[in-house]
Amino acid sequence: MPQSKRALIIFPTYNEKENIEKIVHAVLPLDARIHVLIVDDSSPDGTGEIADKLVASEEKVNVLHRKNKEGLGKAYIAGFKWALEHDYDYIFEMDADFSHGPEYLRDFLREIQTYDLVLGSRYISGVNVINWPMSRLLLSFFANKYTQIITGLPIKDATGGFKCFRKEVLQAINLDDVKASGYSFQIEMTMRAWKKGFKVKEIPIIFMDRIAGTSKMSKKIMREAIWMVWMLRVKSMFGKLS
Repeated sequence: MPQSKRALIIFPTYNEKENIEKIVHAVLPLDARIHVLIVDDSSPDGTGEIADKLVASEEKVNVLHRKNKEGLGKAYIAGFKWALEHDYDYIFEMDADFSHGPEYLRDFLREIQTYDLVLGSRYISGVNVINWPMSRLLLSFFANKYTQIITGLPIKDATGGFKCFRKEVLQAINLDDVKASGYSFQIEMTMRAWKKGFKVKEIPIIFMDRIAGTSKMSKKIMREAIWMVWMLRVKSMFGKLS
């Protein structure tokens, strides 16, 4: 990565007190150009207060406190807008619970020199998921197959949340028009980037399920994903993805 370029890792948090300080200290030493933005949705467990202490002690850490828990997508949109306002060149999505290994960040930073959007893929080289029950693994795997068939998106892991965008991709997307709030947000953002002609690259990662904290998966999130792919297909057909 050129010395003048800056990368921002966005961590959306809700009740991540066991993880947030550890993950921040894990990613910052990897590259001097990495900065962190914690987007906390008023976590009742004190995650926001820990984030404030990190800001006070680490000049490369910032925090956005949001009043309500509005879902993953809304948190990332707020983070994207902040990143663009502060002129970051590369913007990451990354979970705070260590399910996304910090060791892959260097691979992302290498590939983003050539591509516009780099995705960490659990399914591009077999099935690389650890500690998930078989029911959830099958749900995730077939949800991605379903997404490919309905939308035509040529991505094996469209629901994954470990990503790096060039700022030009986020500038080209109308962020206020992004509707998804759960995990289907990942599908929508990748679909919009792909339909705009940006170069997308999947790289293999091993996904390790969280050890501390609790999963945010719910039936509501799954239902949203089922109808969202059809909405994206219709919008794509009529040239409405912007």
